[in-house]
Amino acid sequence: MAATPSAPGKAEMIDLTKLSPEQLLQIKQEFEQEMTNIQDSLSTLHGCKAKYAGSKEALETFHADWENREILVPLTSSMYVPGRVKDLNNFVIDIGTGYYIEKDLDGSKDYFKRRVEYVQEQIEKIEKIHLQKTRFLNSVIGVLELKQAAAAKVLQAQQQSAAPQNS
Repeated sequence: MAATPSAPGKAEMIDLTKLSPEQLLQIKQEFEQEMTNIQDSLSTLHGCKAKYAGSKEALETFHADWENREILVPLTSSMYVPGRVKDLNNFVIDIGTGYYIEKDLDGSKDYFKRRVEYVQEQIEKIEKIHLQKTRFLNSVIGVLELKQAAAAKVLQAQQQSAAPQNS
């Protein structure tokens, strides 16, 4: 018996030994696809977390004497123009889907700190789901392998009994 991870808090019990090898194979394939999707989601979240953490770290390096300091302003990921820092306490933050907010230095640091914490919480939730699904997938694979081994033994026994016996 194995509990299938479905909706949070609701586990459906399935006796895997009562399923056919074809059904087990189908479940295995579906779960492998889900695991790939979960891995992709985790990868995306780790990228977001790194981006937010990098922004927070960049804000930590700001010094009060940087007023009017010359910097390179990115136009694309590989093209920059020279610029000057005019206001050290006014930051424009991309919050997604084309929306921006203005915050002061402390507000900007706090925003990125909260975003890093939120993304980390989401990563931890998804990792728990990943672990549950991995355990279930391993159960399915184990039962499938047992059924395949049993089928191979039956086939081997049939082949041996059908072969002419030499005395």
